[in-house]
Amino acid sequence: MSLSVRFAHRFENFALDVAFEAPPGVTALFGRSGSGKTTVVNAVAGLLRPDGGHIKFDETVLFDAGRKILVPVHKRRLGYVFQEGRLFPHLSVRQNLTYGRWFAPRGTATDFDRVVEMLGIGDLLGRQPARLSGGEKQRVAIGRALLANPRLLLMDEPLAALDEDRKAEILPYLERLGDEAGIPLLYVSHSIAEVARLATTLVLMENGQVIRSGPLVEMLSDPENVPALGVRSAGASLHARVAAQEEDGLTRLDASAGPLYLPHVDAPIGAQLSIRILAQDVILSRSRPEGLSALNVLPATVTALRLGDGPGAVIQLRAGEDLLLARITRRSAQALELAPGADCFAIIKSVAVAQSDVGGAF
Repeated sequence: MSLSVRFAHRFENFALDVAFEAPPGVTALFGRSGSGKTTVVNAVAGLLRPDGGHIKFDETVLFDAGRKILVPVHKRRLGYVFQEGRLFPHLSVRQNLTYGRWFAPRGTATDFDRVVEMLGIGDLLGRQPARLSGGEKQRVAIGRALLANPRLLLMDEPLAALDEDRKAEILPYLERLGDEAGIPLLYVSHSIAEVARLATTLVLMENGQVIRSGPLVEMLSDPENVPALGVRSAGASLHARVAAQEEDGLTRLDASAGPLYLPHVDAPIGAQLSIRILAQDVILSRSRPEGLSALNVLPATVTALRLGDGPGAVIQLRAGEDLLLARITRRSAQALELAPGADCFAIIKSVAVAQSDVGGAF
């Protein structure tokens, strides 16, 4: 099942003109505040009638201006999770969850126990919303949406109102949701770290328009997307397998280009992980360095180079089967004579990779 979105709408001081395809998996809409992400989701949900265009999910036309088709909100079978949980305060967690089942078509009810287990909310069923943390409320809100048996789940910055500890608590559940829910997800965020953990497809938005879209790994590793992603947030993801838990507290991962050592990662031996490495945390050398404190030295080849308007440069590297980004100065790029095809070594400090940048199995 895929979602096809192509529409235009004009407000008094803002114009929206977007087009993208959301294939199965988690499609993230990313951009600065005010770029139009929530408006797109509201149009998909049926809360906004665009001036023109169409919205089609699988074989169902939800909106088509030319054919005068506008499926009402309650007939679209979409689940919507907002920034705040918006739970009914007078109902228990169990009652909030079962409320969603009233909207599921007859004979299509989603398994209650499976949803509860997937979101880890079994011990919350008897509580009232007032006794839940922010992360717990969001998990219950997601469960309520899933139990309505939607064909598509919309999530509008569900972690924006949470502190870092609560975000860390709920991210693994969202990862599992993307793997196990069995329905497409349209996810709005202005946090590239969240997007890198959760999405399979990335749609970049700016000033009411889609500037680029495509598979997440390709989008994150493309130097041309760095301005839209943010220079300090830019970074690519590589895949690795947990090989060993070392006695000194490090975890050894096997990446396609060689071993990678990180502070302890709570994952079993053999687990397949995705590791986001910020471009600013990668140092380049034309020869294998010696006498460094950095443990991670991966052989790589320059595949692309983008010079910024200032003194910076972004280098795309192929390390084994993965692509990395490195952000260095123009002067360094010139001194190292970096150009597509040049061999080098990518140096990554173990402690530079945050736990939040280690994603679940891919």
